[in-house]
Amino acid sequence: MPSPFPGMDPYLEHPEIWPGVHLLLIAALAESLTPQLRPKYSVAVEVRMYETTGDQSLLVGIPDVTVQKAQQQTNQSINVAVASPPSQPMLVEVPMPVTVRQGYLEVREVATKEVVAAIEVLSPINKRPGQGRRTYETKRERVLTSSTHLVEIDLLRAHEPMPILGQGWHSDYRILVSRNDLRPQAELYRFNLKDKIPTFRLPLRSGDQAPTVDLQCLLNQIYERSGYDLKLDYQKEPVPEFDEDTDWINDLLTDKGLRGS
Repeated sequence: MPSPFPGMDPYLEHPEIWPGVHLLLIAALAESLTPQLRPKYSVAVEVRMYETTGDQSLLVGIPDVTVQKAQQQTNQSINVAVASPPSQPMLVEVPMPVTVRQGYLEVREVATKEVVAAIEVLSPINKRPGQGRRTYETKRERVLTSSTHLVEIDLLRAHEPMPILGQGWHSDYRILVSRNDLRPQAELYRFNLKDKIPTFRLPLRSGDQAPTVDLQCLLNQIYERSGYDLKLDYQKEPVPEFDEDTDWINDLLTDKGLRGS
């Protein structure tokens, strides 16, 4: 069964659903690009690791310990020490570091092994405030000051988008294509819930034909092959919820028979 939405399915953004979608999308991009790029280029799935303790660190709680001095009983020449009962500890939680592994793609020229393009599909750890965002922004800045093209795919509405100078606009989703010969300018594809995901061309070396990337097709294939219609609860509101478009979502899902009228 296909997704009921014409473009991005917002139910795939759920924090418990997105990690699986992210992995499948990275793999689908590599699989679709490889036959278009060979033999001059190869596509590699790379893994970046983040150490995180969550958005809010927990304080290590130490219960107060009351020390009771042993009472001394004088019984002529015998001193008897009376032991205090064992202290009862509190149960507390400590912040445990969690290793998060995130995949991304690198397009390399076979002859030189040089990275020609980096393709990033953003996850919440890249966007929410904290060490994960700072780590990604550092990597992003390094790519933008190099000769490597950058493709940044943001299919998540939660948290602040990656910085773009002079932005006075809003969109639910976006794809940024930063070509090394156009910087500091870049191509930005903006789209919303009701829109089909736009196609774009993956930049390569000058003079080489740039392949077309059809994210909509890839996501549709992932949705059907992985049976997301059986995993998503369309009776509930998507996470995160929309400030607008709630009536449109309800009408769409009702028309598709996925919600009661």
